[in-house]
Amino acid sequence: MTTETPEDATALRLQVIATAAAMNASGINANQAGNVSVRCRRGAHDGFLITPTGVPYEALTADALVFMRLSDARAVGRMAPSSEWRFHRDILHTRPEFAAIVHTHSPAATALACHGVGLPPFHYMVAAAGGRDIRCAPYATFGTQDLSDHALAALADRRACLLAHHGVVACGASLAAALTLATEVEHLARIYLHARALGEPPRLPDDEMQRVIDKFRHYGQPRPAD
Repeated sequence: MTTETPEDATALRLQVIATAAAMNASGINANQAGNVSVRCRRGAHDGFLITPTGVPYEALTADALVFMRLSDARAVGRMAPSSEWRFHRDILHTRPEFAAIVHTHSPAATALACHGVGLPPFHYMVAAAGGRDIRCAPYATFGTQDLSDHALAALADRRACLLAHHGVVACGASLAAALTLATEVEHLARIYLHARALGEPPRLPDDEMQRVIDKFRHYGQPRPAD
């Protein structure tokens, strides 16, 4: 079943704002760090809405969000887009299965990222990000094309990655899915840090991680019959 790309509308903009506020309320982000985007259309143009740069989430209004075209990254709005618009644009442009992106500076995951450490297959829930591990992309200055390129590479066959000395990127088929995954990555990072206090935890083998990945494809309640 293919979901149509929604039109840029006030209701969608309010969902983006609610997602950004939820990041901070849950403790996976703080202050003006991080950013949120969602795929949408504006007339004939495919694009995405993104939070503006340097604006506290509690001060956001629907008209403060910025629409950016996927084709040429042209921004439409009264404010400048997030400084990280490049990786939002590049991910949504190259990964059509994603409808939303959440970027956080969540504490435990960012602590690992400051050491260039990703999440290995120490726990089966690592597979929630789509693969046997969650990679950490190399460092690059925020807002640069280099950072976007590194993030894209780390996200190959994955839905989430860490950014060295920076934070987390989580993607999903909806704003809710992206936020849930960002929360899960932080939860796993906390568990991993606790486990490492006892020594480096053993890894689950590739075949077991593949079984979990396969099971996750059909996890949850079945869709009701039409």
